[in-house]
Amino acid sequence: MDTQVTECGNTSMKVLMFPWLAYGHISPFLNVAKKLADKGFLIYLCSTPINLKSIVKKIPEKYFVSIQLVEYHLPESPELPPHYHTTNGLPPHLNHTLQKALKLSKPNFSKILKNLKPDVVVYDILQQWAEGVANEQNIPAVKLLTSGAAVFSYFFNLVKKPEIEFPFPAYLS
Repeated sequence: MDTQVTECGNTSMKVLMFPWLAYGHISPFLNVAKKLADKGFLIYLCSTPINLKSIVKKIPEKYFVSIQLVEYHLPESPELPPHYHTTNGLPPHLNHTLQKALKLSKPNFSKILKNLKPDVVVYDILQQWAEGVANEQNIPAVKLLTSGAAVFSYFFNLVKKPEIEFPFPAYLS
């Protein structure tokens, strides 16, 4: 693993975090990034410039060295200008276009991994392809779920047992 030597002479693991392009996903990733930084990890938080612009103010000064923001550029498209490279203010009919643009940007993600050489990638459940790109470069990848267990339980129930009411009636009485 290609670790980085800190000012104190310690080595720190490099973690690239890649949340979905919505603040509701970026915020939990940033919280995890702060916790990891407190433990001595070097964090690369990767998102589009429009998202990074909104979260830079949320990073306390003590993390300016340990949490580094990495710009992630989507392919240029007249249908999806840079101010729509986020879900914030994105017209609903462009949601699929944003998802498609992100998936088409795999080569950009691969370049970022080659340049930064993180020890591990933490990716969002909505970017399943990120694991494959990391694996191609022999970088372990970890999926971070930004929703609670109740949400996943609900959707699991819908898929596996749609005929059963959820929440289960017994829990409501």
